[in-house]
Amino acid sequence: MIENDDSPQHPSLFFTDFTRANSHVRVLHHKFLGKGVYGSVDLIRYTKTDGSSLQAAVKTSYAEDLEEYDALKREIQILSELKGYPNIVICYGDDLEEDFNEHGHKVYKLLLEYANEGSLSSFMENYPDRKLPDPMIRDFTRMILEGLVSMHSHGYVHCDLKSDNLLIFSRKDSASCELKIFDFGNCRQVGEVPDHWKSDYPYVGTPESFFDGVAKKTLDLWSLGCLVLKIYTGEQPWERVTSVDFVNFLSDGEAPNIPEYVPCDAREFIETCFAREHEKRGTASELLLHPFLCQKQPLLVKLKLRIKQASKITMGIREKPLTLKMFLSKPPQLKKLLSKLLRLKKMIHPKPLELDSSFVSYSSDLCLL
Repeated sequence: MIENDDSPQHPSLFFTDFTRANSHVRVLHHKFLGKGVYGSVDLIRYTKTDGSSLQAAVKTSYAEDLEEYDALKREIQILSELKGYPNIVICYGDDLEEDFNEHGHKVYKLLLEYANEGSLSSFMENYPDRKLPDPMIRDFTRMILEGLVSMHSHGYVHCDLKSDNLLIFSRKDSASCELKIFDFGNCRQVGEVPDHWKSDYPYVGTPESFFDGVAKKTLDLWSLGCLVLKIYTGEQPWERVTSVDFVNFLSDGEAPNIPEYVPCDAREFIETCFAREHEKRGTASELLLHPFLCQKQPLLVKLKLRIKQASKITMGIREKPLTLKMFLSKPPQLKKLLSKLLRLKKMIHPKPLELDSSFVSYSSDLCLL
């Protein structure tokens, strides 16, 4: 979260003033925050002559390193385009800042809002076995998807969605936290081939990327499935799998194993993200409507009943199977429904009533299989 000590001025305006007259701003290095693929990140406090100050996370890369510079340039371009969208980290300014480090080397800096709770990866260390509470997992998943909806609508694929690239902000007005997507250095437009797969592969990618390597929006959804699984288990998917075995698993379209203790609706959500045919993963917008993220809505129970043709004299039942779809909110209602169906069975007795269990789904608290 941005720390604004004294000034009511909006952070963006503060840094606009800073870029116009940085000689009037005192810069104080607070601490080293970490190092990513492209450059390091430090916590910096900026103080103006009027006493107002705030903190920012500053991402720095050397001017001589063209790969780092290109990644930083790409990142600020994307962040500028996505400025104001939900669950996307905020950048200050519309261009990179030029500076010199203590050794006199020219560097470029990207100024970002500071997350006081750190990355999701470090945030997980605050919980036993690195497993977050179930309601928090659902909230964070929803926030990630909202960020992905914004990115994907602009034709971008993050390509590096992981716990290190998600930032956690505590909220002053509540005990809850906000999550935002961070680090767009590896982000690509749909259809491009990410360069970082050459070095990070095979642990980055999906079954389809194993063959064509092209960035698709569904790549981020596969990564989201890995993230949700990691938050539930406290472990990185494929953590105990060798690179050779992983290549075999991925080429065969296999997905990480989901433990039995993961809630049923969460399991179904993860399995959707892990669909072998990437089109079946749907879109970020569609996943936002998944029952895993819609607990407050009535529980959807789909029952498809197939009553095979008994005889031509059975109460005029249609030859086509009868399909019933209904919305139920409580288990007792389901019992009443089944009771009615049993009575129906007795009335049309000629052949058994068949219940196709493959069409039955329920909430995280009840799985009917």
